[in-house]
Amino acid sequence: MFTRLQRLVRDLAGRNDELLVGLVVAQFDAALEGVELAREVAADDGRAPGEALEPIEEVAARGDEHRHDLVVELAAVLAPPMDREDLFRLSRSADDVLDNLVDLVREMDLFAITSEELLVEPLKGVADGLASLRDGVEKLVDDPEGSRERSSEAKRNGVRWAYQRGVAELLSGDDDAVTALTHKRRMLLRRVDVVGLRLGEAADALADGTIKRNQ
Repeated sequence: MFTRLQRLVRDLAGRNDELLVGLVVAQFDAALEGVELAREVAADDGRAPGEALEPIEEVAARGDEHRHDLVVELAAVLAPPMDREDLFRLSRSADDVLDNLVDLVREMDLFAITSEELLVEPLKGVADGLASLRDGVEKLVDDPEGSRERSSEAKRNGVRWAYQRGVAELLSGDDDAVTALTHKRRMLLRRVDVVGLRLGEAADALADGTIKRNQ
């Protein structure tokens, strides 16, 4: 009963908006940490895949905690800062982004690929898209129009185009034989492409939520 009363008071004071937005922002902060770890591995920037695996899994676990807290709070509040379903979709997509980044580092370790320059450009697109989404979530309450603009920026992350260029470069050699290594490298590129798709879903959820908020 006391907890329900606390949530009602927070609703009336607008503090639930701050709480829910803060939890989603924390998810995107975790995802940004994850993509930086993945970039360091891909660029051979002083971190091998095996060395990055435990840190990125810890980041993902922290992101899972933020998502769990969000789901608990979202089920109880009376008036979330955006449509409940859209906020849930946004959080789930942020979680999917981070999970796929963990899979990327894990696969590099399993494939014994210590670096991959073709991943650097699409991972930069992922980082840019995540930064735009994080900013958009922060603007959700006080600047819905700015939030929608950031969602559009995140949608134009360039990851798919970078993925396509990477595959073209990978398969541009004179040798028609596709080796096991070629197949592994293409799988890694595809993994980042999937991250880009999840980013697009997050951007759509944020855009939908801001439109409904303005209605």
